[in-house]
Amino acid sequence: MRRFALFAVLCLVPLSVFSQDGALTRRDGFLLIWEGIRRDPDPTSETPFRDVPKGERGSAQITYAKARGLLDDAESFFPDEPLLFRDAVLWLLRTRNVADLDAMTPEALPVLLQRYPFVEQSRDLALPLSSTDALLALSVALDQMLAEEVHETSLYSEKFHGKGTACGEPFDMYALTAAHRTFPCNTLVKVTNIGNQQSVIVRINDRGPYVDGRDMDLSLEAFTRIAPRSQGVAQVRFERLGDDALVDSCDGAVRRYQKRITRDVRFDRGVPHASPIGSPIALTSVRPFVVRSIVYPDGSTERIEDWVNPGEVFSFTPSLTGLYSFRVGSVDGRVRDMQMNAWECAQ
Repeated sequence: MRRFALFAVLCLVPLSVFSQDGALTRRDGFLLIWEGIRRDPDPTSETPFRDVPKGERGSAQITYAKARGLLDDAESFFPDEPLLFRDAVLWLLRTRNVADLDAMTPEALPVLLQRYPFVEQSRDLALPLSSTDALLALSVALDQMLAEEVHETSLYSEKFHGKGTACGEPFDMYALTAAHRTFPCNTLVKVTNIGNQQSVIVRINDRGPYVDGRDMDLSLEAFTRIAPRSQGVAQVRFERLGDDALVDSCDGAVRRYQKRITRDVRFDRGVPHASPIGSPIALTSVRPFVVRSIVYPDGSTERIEDWVNPGEVFSFTPSLTGLYSFRVGSVDGRVRDMQMNAWECAQ
């Protein structure tokens, strides 16, 4: 399934992803790698690369990756230059968070490739990738290795309940959350107990564990979904699903959003076509817009008339199952209705 999804992404790549000499470009190679982790680039104060300024295609993702240390800090990114195997391999390892960023330098590649031998030993890493198929092969090979890794996970509960987490929220032992050393905050991970094949989807909201040999601490609720509490530890496999803004935490499906109000006015993320009840949505845009009304599943209409300027957020959390309709508009009076189906999460 993961191979098909990445293949589908690569099949839609325009011809512009190739440099003039036929090799895959650095810009488009990185964006394809980024697409594979389903992560939303958060706003950042990081200075963009000189040759990928704000507003250019891929600038948000590339600048965010630079801020997070996924891309080496430099003045220029050279987006239209051929993508070398060395850089592609390093970017794949970094975006998959296989180790601390400080340990994933170009000089450390030989050691990293001993741990994850997804590149042929005879491969000259100084050569450019010649096709999307080459990038597909690298991505699939690494992701398969990561999916087959066995990890030891444990639980944490009453001692930490209500205390702050590394991601800035109180720890709730009854929520489906987990602590991991390197996965970004709000990453969704499917954790499967290899002993009984029971699975749970958790959201990363803390750092840890700090016990040698263990790779994740699950909340009490999450751990007892896959193993008895008395067991204490479990051998598991991880499947990283993506950011919780882009992937549904109930079933792991990719969320699809309605973004366009008019040709010139678009939401940054938008109204999802479907969302579980209790999951908030946040509407923002670089241009002013208005939320005129919301029609609820029971047929009632709430008149809103809330104008939202750049930098402001309109938030809404569905509490009823069924179809919602949001009427939104622009300053020139045009309106559009966007529908969202809210459903109850079975987890």
